[in-house]
Amino acid sequence: MWRLITSLCLRHPRGTAIQIHERLCTTQRAEENRHTVEALYLLSVDIQKVRKLKCWILYQTPTYVNEVAELMREMGASGSIVAGVLTQYPEAVLCHPEQMQAQRDLWLSVCPNHRELVGVIEKFPASFFTCASHHANQRANITYFRQLNLNKRIITKLMSGAPMSFSRPVDDNKKMIHTLQAAYLELGGKDTNVKIWLQKLLSQNPFVLLKDPELLRHNFHFLTRKGFTTSELLGLLSKLRGFVTELNPDAMQRTLAFSQRTLGCSDDQLRHVVLDCPALLYHSEVVLAQRFQGLSAVGISAAQILQAPTILELTTEIVNHRVQSLRSHGYDIQTGGLAALCGTKKDFEASYGRLQLRRERPMFNPVAPLRTDD
Repeated sequence: MWRLITSLCLRHPRGTAIQIHERLCTTQRAEENRHTVEALYLLSVDIQKVRKLKCWILYQTPTYVNEVAELMREMGASGSIVAGVLTQYPEAVLCHPEQMQAQRDLWLSVCPNHRELVGVIEKFPASFFTCASHHANQRANITYFRQLNLNKRIITKLMSGAPMSFSRPVDDNKKMIHTLQAAYLELGGKDTNVKIWLQKLLSQNPFVLLKDPELLRHNFHFLTRKGFTTSELLGLLSKLRGFVTELNPDAMQRTLAFSQRTLGCSDDQLRHVVLDCPALLYHSEVVLAQRFQGLSAVGISAAQILQAPTILELTTEIVNHRVQSLRSHGYDIQTGGLAALCGTKKDFEASYGRLQLRRERPMFNPVAPLRTDD
């Protein structure tokens, strides 16, 4: 292509390579659907970004750009939101108007109002503008989850965050739900709490529905052989937020064996580490090696990790930052322990604030009245 441009430039010295390149691009753009490009342009869509990432859409016929925009405007979407959605997910212009209307009615059966639905579309346009062939499965899955008395907001979160779970046959989801409920009850969970537990689980990890039910059983059998009681397994099932379905016995065995060698602890001690820090189960050996090495580098011993296993939830970068911040205020992690290091950012800021206040508070307050004998 550039050889052709150079040749043309040599033949026409007054013409520039830029002008010839523009004519070539114009010829290429003539193959695009002119009505689609013009409609997107009028809506302030970033056409250059669409051309760069999903140019094939601009060559399709028919498209429904104005129909998508009108549908969203009717629901209260601003012009900037419409432009943003079509820039992010230009595939929406391929959806037939009747399909979009059906999707809107379907989503409004679980969304409280148009405003919230617009918010969902803005964040998850691919979940809303789906293939028409999935509509029957979506409706059947909504009916099923409503029969379970799940909160509508949870159903909306499932539909938007894990749309594949609503696009597949409802029987697949029934199988996984039944497996989760049975596991919860078999491990000692109360029947009166199963609905609340299930809602929390699906809210925290909507992709749990896409996992293999058999894998959940294999994982629990493995952990039972490792000495975990039913009540402890119930706690893990809740704490892991469904990630227990993403594990497998082989990976857990490698992780546990590596952790035990590194910490030099007994089986019983290792079990308590897992109960305090379930994340240990799904971290790879590579990640754990980096974290153990990082903790050792700042002077944290294996004995200290056994006393405060949740330190393993933090990345090496976070640990280093927190250790430096505490040391700047005279805190010694060897003598003071790891409690001030662990926890969320909010927890650490609270601990750090108390240290800072303690350091800045004067030993003697000259304003305070002196005590005198009566």
